[in-house]
Amino acid sequence: MTVQTGIRPLSVGRRVKDRAVQGLVYLAFAIAVVPLVSVLWMVISNGLKRFDIEFLTHSMRNIGARDAGGGAYHAIIGTLEQVLLASLIAVPIGLLTAVYLVEYGNGGRLSRMISFFVDIMTGVPSIVAGLFVLAFWILVLGMPFSGFAGALALSILMMPVVVRSTEEMLRLVPNELREASFALGVPKWRTIAKVVLPTAFTGIVTGVMLAVARVAGETAPLLLTVFFTDSINEDPFNGPQMGLPLYVFGQSGLPQDVAIDRAWTGALTLILIVMLLNLVARLISWWRSPAKRG
Repeated sequence: MTVQTGIRPLSVGRRVKDRAVQGLVYLAFAIAVVPLVSVLWMVISNGLKRFDIEFLTHSMRNIGARDAGGGAYHAIIGTLEQVLLASLIAVPIGLLTAVYLVEYGNGGRLSRMISFFVDIMTGVPSIVAGLFVLAFWILVLGMPFSGFAGALALSILMMPVVVRSTEEMLRLVPNELREASFALGVPKWRTIAKVVLPTAFTGIVTGVMLAVARVAGETAPLLLTVFFTDSINEDPFNGPQMGLPLYVFGQSGLPQDVAIDRAWTGALTLILIVMLLNLVARLISWWRSPAKRG
C-alpha cells in the first residue's frame, strides 16, 4: 500500500502534464490555422463574385477602370508561361547542385562555398532578384521587357529552395542502397540516376512544388522585368506580358468596386492554379513512387 500511494501521485502528475502539453499543441495549431482559414474564406467569398467564364477567357483590352466585365486570361497565360520557364531554368540547376553537394562534395572547399552562396540566395529579397535582372538583362544587354525576363528573376528565387529541399531528400536515402549498388559493380553516376534519385523522387517533387508556390505569387520581380499590359501576349520572349500577381496588384490599386472584384477573383484564380499544380505533383509522385512501381 505504501508503494502504491507513492506511485499514484507521480502517474497522475504525468497524465496532467501530458494533457496540458497536448492542449498547448492544439491551441498553437488553432492559432496557426485561424489566419489561414480567415484569408481563404475572405478570398473565396469575395472572389466568387466574378469567377465566371468571361473572367477566365477574356483580357482587359479596351476595358476601362470603371467598366464592368473583362477578365484575366492574359494574366493567367503569362503566369503559367513565366512559372514554367522559371522551373525549366531552376529545377535542373538546383537538382544537379544538390546531387553534387550530397554525392560528390564530401565537405570540400567548393561544396562549402556553394552551400554558403545558397544560404545567401535563400534570404535574398525578391525585389533584389528583379533589380539584378533589370540591371543586367534589360539595361546592360538591352533586352526588352518580357515574360522571359520575369522568369529569370523568378528562377533566382526558386533555385535555393530546390537545392535545399533536394539536398535534404537525397541525404535521407539510406547509404545501404548506394553500397548495395556499388557492390554489384554499378558506376556511381548510374547509382545516382537509377537508385538514389528514384528513391527520393517524391520528396524532390514536393520541394519543387514548394519552390513553384514560392514564386507564383511574387509581384516585385515582375514589376521590374515584365511590365504591364492589358492585351494577350502568348510570346514570353517578346514584349510585356501580364501575370496574375501584377493583375491583382493593378486592379486592387483602383478605387472602383468592379476593379476590386476583379482583384479578388484574380487572387482566387492564383490560389486555384497553385492548388491544381500541387495536386498534379502529388499524382505524379504517387504514380512514380517505388512502392507503386513495385
